[in-house]
Amino acid sequence: MTVEIFSDTICTLGEGPLWHPQEQRLYWFDILGKRLFRSDGTDEQVWDFDEYVSAAGWIDSGVLLIASETALSVFETDSGESTFLQPLEIDTDRTRSNDGRADPWGGFWIGTMGKNTEHGAGAIYRYIDGRLHRLFDSLTIPNAICFAHDRSCAYFTDTPTRTIMRVMLDADGFPDGAAQVFVDLNPEALNPDGAVVDANGKLWVAQWGASRVACYGLDGGFETAISVPARQASCPAFGGPDLGTLYITSATEGLTSANAGDGKLFSAPSGTTGQSEHRVLL
Repeated sequence: MTVEIFSDTICTLGEGPLWHPQEQRLYWFDILGKRLFRSDGTDEQVWDFDEYVSAAGWIDSGVLLIASETALSVFETDSGESTFLQPLEIDTDRTRSNDGRADPWGGFWIGTMGKNTEHGAGAIYRYIDGRLHRLFDSLTIPNAICFAHDRSCAYFTDTPTRTIMRVMLDADGFPDGAAQVFVDLNPEALNPDGAVVDANGKLWVAQWGASRVACYGLDGGFETAISVPARQASCPAFGGPDLGTLYITSATEGLTSANAGDGKLFSAPSGTTGQSEHRVLL
């Protein structure tokens, strides 16, 4: 399987890759660099922000919902203008947004965490119908937010626990019952980061510090992995015309020395088909 460099730009904390199905272009963030990128593989654009930005969902061509340190906002790429939508933990200055993704109902799930990784400072929220709902709290590094192909459940992790959780969803897309362990990575000492579900319901999760994205089947069993030439793979996203390409962000955060691929963004044939990213409905 050939892994290629999709972007040579080095991110301190590359995250939040999003394949825009209307534009046929990839968006991603450097959270600590406070930047948003977009590329079709040849032409790359960048937007700078005044605070941390981490995740997005698509609303229309050239229009994104963006999660930042203090808010959810509507961002127009042509003008570079943001329109405030919803405050996000503005009662504290010690947290920021982290991993997030649009759900099949048109809502948007977003995690928060301490800027200094304070234990239990984070939470996961769902924004839908103009309201922000807190779903889970007392998390340290919420990640791996993604949704089953059949709308049955959502996945997430609190990375330091090294467990990927699964929670069933009701007909409106809210958690239905307690979250249960789906994959336990403690025996292998692997750290789950961002994740995405393919069209067959299999979970693809970046594993921080392991230089790979691993695939787990419907029963939570390991199936395969894609190795990347970066030590800290952070988040995958399916994209390309046939949704068969896996894009993978990485990071240099915390590294005392950098390898050639650290912090870059990669693409690889996945051997499967991804789900199209869901649209955020406002």
